[in-house]
Amino acid sequence: MAKRVTITVDGAAIDTYEGANVLETALEAGICIPNLCHIPGVSPIGACRVCIVEVVEGDRRRMTASCTLEAEDGMVVEAHSEAVLRARRNIVELILAEAPNSRAIQDLAARVGVTRSRYPLRNKDCILCGRCVRVCDEIWQSRSLGLVGRGGDRHVALPFDTRPDLCKRCNNCIQVCPMTITPCPGPMTEGGICALCASQVSMVEDIPDTCIMCELGRGFQCTRWQMVGLDARV
Repeated sequence: MAKRVTITVDGAAIDTYEGANVLETALEAGICIPNLCHIPGVSPIGACRVCIVEVVEGDRRRMTASCTLEAEDGMVVEAHSEAVLRARRNIVELILAEAPNSRAIQDLAARVGVTRSRYPLRNKDCILCGRCVRVCDEIWQSRSLGLVGRGGDRHVALPFDTRPDLCKRCNNCIQVCPMTITPCPGPMTEGGICALCASQVSMVEDIPDTCIMCELGRGFQCTRWQMVGLDARV
């Protein structure tokens, strides 16, 4: 039987088991940590870094992705410190610059308070989050997709650019892709952010652990949405 431990996230004591995923533990406890590459039930890789938190160890602090952080007894985590919020906004700005045409990215930007990116826009059709590859590999056990290349040449591809016989044609790789989420009905602001999502962020801006109602959570089947059965949201 797994050892029970207690961790503290944003001042709240949470009972969990040793080695538990800190991101999922926080979400299950009602503390919303924005995330992008994470998929419940699939191995975390910390690709997007949106879920970064600070681990407090005495007078020292270290910043790390909460999806790859394992719970230890007495661990103290700050998910919404000023340093974390600042770093998270910068990360989302970089992602927004890579794919400003993605509604999921726009919703995420609104969630963390980013209205525009300071970086050159690239309009890419892939942000290398690895969601499609991991779903294909771990859930459907098809291994039809993979991340190929390095640096600027890195991309998702089929083996030898040919669809293998093992491909189940389930289209789950498309369904979990942040570039294919159905647009929400809100009008777009000049900064490229959905005005409906932005208005909901303004209502909870003083409560950083509150989830908002946007298409990101529904499209990504966020942990809290799955638990409570609501039509919402990370």
